[in-house]
Parts: sequence; structure tokens; C-alpha cells
Amino acid sequence: MKEYEVVWEIFNQCANNQMRDIFFEETTIADVEEYVKKKFAGKEVSYDKTVLENGTIVYDILASGMKQRISFTEI
Repeated sequence: MKEYEVVWEIFNQCANNQMRDIFFEETTIADVEEYVKKKFAGKEVSYDKTVLENGTIVYDILASGMKQRISFTEI
């Protein structure tokens, strides 16, 4: 298991409002993909995974029509 800083962004769907909800968490996770699947269990979900040069794992998610992003940076 590894310790991560998790940043969860929920993008606003209003065309003229570019603000988003952002949540931060430090937690220990065995499998980040399983973490994402459990977080959105029961919803219609599709996602793309990107691993950045610094090792940060980024999931761009479309969950029930809402665009979201979860980033995992190892601590």
C-alpha cells in the first residue's frame, strides 16, 4: 500500500461558471483504479488514465454526465 495525496475535482456544468469543487485528502491506497471504481459504484462511468512524468496518476472521469478528475500523487 502507498500513501497518496488525492485531489478530486468536479467541474461545473454551467457554461458561464468556470469554478469547480475541489477536495483534498491524504490516504493510504492499495490500488488507485479500485479506489476510483468504488468511489463511482452504481453510476454510469467512463474514464481515461494518464501517468505524468512526475509519477502522478490522473483519471479524467465522466460519471453520469458530469466531468470530474481525480489525481493521485505519492507522498
